[in-house]
Amino acid sequence: MSAEPHKVDLNLAVIGNCSYGALIDRRGRIAWCCMPRFDGDPVFCSLLDGGEASRDDGYFEVEIEDFARSEQTYLQNTAIVITTLYDSHGSAVEITDFAPRFKQLGRVYRPIMMVRQLRPVIGNPRIRVKLRPVADYAARRPDITHGSNHVRYLLTDAPMRVTTDVPVSFILKEVPFILEEAQTLIFGPDETLLRGISETGREYLEQTTAYWREWSRSLSIPFEWQEAVIRAAITLKMCAFEESGAVIAAMTTSVPEAPHTRRNWDYRYCWLRDSYFVVHALNRLGATRTMEEYLRYITNIAAMAADGHLQPVYSITMEAQLFEREEPHLSGYRGMGPVRVGNQAYEHIQNDVYGAVVMAAAQVFFDQRLVHPGNTRIFERLEAVGAQAVRVFDKPDAGLWEFRTKEKVHTFSAAMCWAACDRLARVARQLRIMARAEYWQDQADRIRAVIYREAWNEEMNSFVDAFGGSDLDASLLLLHHLGFVDGRDSRFAGTVAAIEKHLMRGSFLLRYAAPDDYGVPDNAFTICTFWYIDALAALGRKDEARALFETLLEKRNHVGLLSEDLDLKNGELWGNFPQTYSLVGLITSAMRLSKSWEEAF
Repeated sequence: MSAEPHKVDLNLAVIGNCSYGALIDRRGRIAWCCMPRFDGDPVFCSLLDGGEASRDDGYFEVEIEDFARSEQTYLQNTAIVITTLYDSHGSAVEITDFAPRFKQLGRVYRPIMMVRQLRPVIGNPRIRVKLRPVADYAARRPDITHGSNHVRYLLTDAPMRVTTDVPVSFILKEVPFILEEAQTLIFGPDETLLRGISETGREYLEQTTAYWREWSRSLSIPFEWQEAVIRAAITLKMCAFEESGAVIAAMTTSVPEAPHTRRNWDYRYCWLRDSYFVVHALNRLGATRTMEEYLRYITNIAAMAADGHLQPVYSITMEAQLFEREEPHLSGYRGMGPVRVGNQAYEHIQNDVYGAVVMAAAQVFFDQRLVHPGNTRIFERLEAVGAQAVRVFDKPDAGLWEFRTKEKVHTFSAAMCWAACDRLARVARQLRIMARAEYWQDQADRIRAVIYREAWNEEMNSFVDAFGGSDLDASLLLLHHLGFVDGRDSRFAGTVAAIEKHLMRGSFLLRYAAPDDYGVPDNAFTICTFWYIDALAALGRKDEARALFETLLEKRNHVGLLSEDLDLKNGELWGNFPQTYSLVGLITSAMRLSKSWEEAF
């Protein structure tokens, strides 16, 4: 068998079913998967083991003897991954991976289960199955028992099993064998299948394919860049935890933003700011159910808020405390630890969160497609959020970049508080509650005046990152997106020019250039370049915007996905993956820049 080591990078495909997700490398190794939910204990975690020679576990692999090359793609318009491994003799095996998701008995069936189907496609491929789950963040290997058609792995609380028509002894001993016919491996809870193994795999594949293709068919996509938008939309959908309505920032923890920086964070939680952008993007595509489910999540969060205070981030099951710790048994992505679990950001003051909640919820008052549109009861709950925005808009906070050791009155946070009041005024007018509309409009006007006075730097001809400051950050590009300034306003043009001068590095943008808790950022923050693209379009520089958008699309990995950051030298992906923020940027820019269907014909 080939001893060539697996390359650890973010050329990964994603499968998932809105309960859990798994990352698969180009050779078909499942290198990361948390079960039973996104923020759970990873049963496969080799992505973060640093390739230690002392330990070779934490993955699920189908290995071909004398490996020569591989191909990997998604089944069109689905979340189903097909990896083909070729050996040096011309034989090949095809691996089809998916997380079952389909409608059944009037609801969506999404079991904590992954299906791997193996099929010989050329010659007589000789393969070996390596199934090596771990527990407690790789601190413990499971005890193993087996039956006639399954292997049971005794992990932490709940045993897992693989049920298969591959001979069990071949899996237990990792025996190489010639794959002569299609075979199936079904990994999940320790439960007996009610039907045959191959029959179950085949039926689940057909129904999961039908589900995703029907979901994709319902999207209102732009004329141009359709494949890129559909792939981004499917991935965003997979990052929604349907049980509660939460949307995670990414499926991973501790993939560093740049090499050897210790900027390693756990993103498997729901940031209210990021989630607003996700539901806004999906809603523009016509995928309204995620927005409705998220509204349920933030309504419950707001109801739990003490004295109106909202944290920037919560667990996907609405837990408030996300104590941050380091896991010593994992050395990190390419050995670049630490591996962190939990996120200290839950303790931060980030005042933009109030605008994010109101803006996410405001959409339900205007969208007539919804079964349960906004009403006065929801509006009253949002008014409590708006009242907090009024109280804190000019108070120091950690900002959206989550500075850990310094606070300022950040312009973006203040503008988001303005947006909370502005949207509440619009909603009140929609509900014909004119006294409240007038009240919220007065508050919005007052906050806007303060921002213009305190955040505009006449010498720089630009808005700045904080009241009375002289630094810039890329979030200022969102002032147009929020509706705070018009694209034709000379102050917006001046701000874009200043950001070009100070934050552009080649074709891409830093989020800021001033030192933070860990020094000056090394890599480009991908969403910021999308914000810049949108700003160019707002200024009428559409040809420049389209050219840069095409350049950024080329930085996606081999299956069309993006992480959080880009290496400025070689374009390599860094940061947690797949990053919902980055995929939102792709969708938003494509919608803004694409020719219309009418123009195309």
